Amino acid sequence: MTDVSRTQADVAATGTGVRSRPRGVLPALCVTQITSWGVVYYAFPVLNSRITEDTSWSPTATTAAFSAALLVSAAVGIPVGRVLDHRGPRAVMTTGSVLGTLALLLIATAPNLAFFAAGWLLAGVAMAATFYPPAFAALTRWWGPDRIRALTVVTLAGGLASTVFAPLTAALAEHLSWRATYLVLAVILAVVTIPAHALALRAPWPPAEPAPAVTGGTPVVRSRPFLLLAVVFTLSGFAMYAVVIGLVPLLQERGASTTAAACALGLGGAGQTLGRTLYASVAARTSVTVRTATLITLGGVTTAGLALVPGPVPLLVVLAVLAGVVRGNLTLLQATAVTDRWGTTHYGRLSALLTAPASLAGALAPWAGAALAGPLGGYDALFLALAGSSLAAAALATATGVRRT
Repeated sequence: MTDVSRTQADVAATGTGVRSRPRGVLPALCVTQITSWGVVYYAFPVLNSRITEDTSWSPTATTAAFSAALLVSAAVGIPVGRVLDHRGPRAVMTTGSVLGTLALLLIATAPNLAFFAAGWLLAGVAMAATFYPPAFAALTRWWGPDRIRALTVVTLAGGLASTVFAPLTAALAEHLSWRATYLVLAVILAVVTIPAHALALRAPWPPAEPAPAVTGGTPVVRSRPFLLLAVVFTLSGFAMYAVVIGLVPLLQERGASTTAAACALGLGGAGQTLGRTLYASVAARTSVTVRTATLITLGGVTTAGLALVPGPVPLLVVLAVLAGVVRGNLTLLQATAVTDRWGTTHYGRLSALLTAPASLAGALAPWAGAALAGPLGGYDALFLALAGSSLAAAALATATGVRRT
């Protein structure tokens, strides 16, 4: 085989050429991200009040079971990332869809709180195998240098999960019990995601790029930039998730109605979608270190603005939208953090290790934010503290650059 024909064959196998990328992957992952997030994640807050009313389980207990799923997802994501690096996403994501379906069936038929919690622990494993991280790993390897465009498309689709499934879940719950609603959602999850993952992700798994040399020969996971970046994303992620959960009570403290506060939260989600469309332009014009520090700083500034600006409510809504724009960029910043510094080699494992502390912080943020608001004297003070967390993360981010040998 000539060098030219060998190169062409490699391109066809790895998907590094524009025309040879597996065409069904991107639309399939868009659909499965909407469905997986919508069914496994966003249905719970819609149904939780009905669950507690029907079962007499405390909201604290049911929410703890859901939070436990997020913690399991963060922990299981590390071995899942290692499998992704070596075997690709098909088996991982298909198995995750099957486990997600089984988890929902267990949740729907749970005779007591222990079985309900067990269902959510299994759902946590499914989250690790079906949510953004494995999808990001697939697109990063298959799309290569054009990965930002593919990642943007999938996160834009994923942002529609609550838009589609929150009202659908509510509509089902109007006519069915919460158990029957979860059974219907389990069927939807199985019918949509199992065949999509099994059939669309069959393309050959391309070899990873050679790992770039890092000054000093220190393993990436023990290098100073990696460890600092993990701290950066943990501090920033905690602030980001706590702000989302705390926005409605903050606006209510300022005199906004519940409807207006919910509207602000929804518009913040729209801002997040807008932010994701801007990330490619931001990435093309900035270095990775400057981009990381700048975006996290902007997150702190918008959070401080929400804390310090007393009103009127429309101005606070504008700030909420701007905060959403920043959050949208931060999602993609985190998705590309490994490849921007260390290439695609071991992307799944490195990304899982890097983001696991941030995922744990995100799982604890709703509870911790509500718990801290009282002792701090209200949500104004809480948001100032969260702004401080973001700004501390931004300062650390200036030291996360990687020197090549």
